[in-house]
Amino acid sequence: MLNNLQFNDQGLIPAIAQDYRDGTVLMMAWMNRESIEKTLATGEAHYWSRSRSQLWHKGATSGHIQKVQELFYDCDGDTILLKVEQVGDIACHTGARSCFFNAVPISVTKF
Repeated sequence: MLNNLQFNDQGLIPAIAQDYRDGTVLMMAWMNRESIEKTLATGEAHYWSRSRSQLWHKGATSGHIQKVQELFYDCDGDTILLKVEQVGDIACHTGARSCFFNAVPISVTKF
C-alpha cells in the first residue's frame, strides 16, 4: 500500500479523518511513512506534526483518540482518507467535534 502513495517533497501526504458512522469530516492532518505504519500497526491514528517535527498519536494527551475503522487512498495516491471512531466525539484542538466549523457564505449571481 505504501508504494502506491505519492508523498510531497517533505515526505508527507494529506490525511482526512472522517467519522465512519455519519460521514462528518473531522479534521485534516499530515502523515508520513512512519505515521502510516504506526496507524496500521496499532489501529489508532498517528500523524506527523509539521510544527513540532515529530510523530503524534491523536488523543494521547486529551484522550480523544481516533480508532481507525477503514483507510483509503484516492485515485492519484496523493491523499489518504481515514474513517474513524472519534473517541469523546472531539477531533479539533479547540474542543469542537470537527475542525470545519467556519462557514463561508456563498452568494450566487443569477444572470
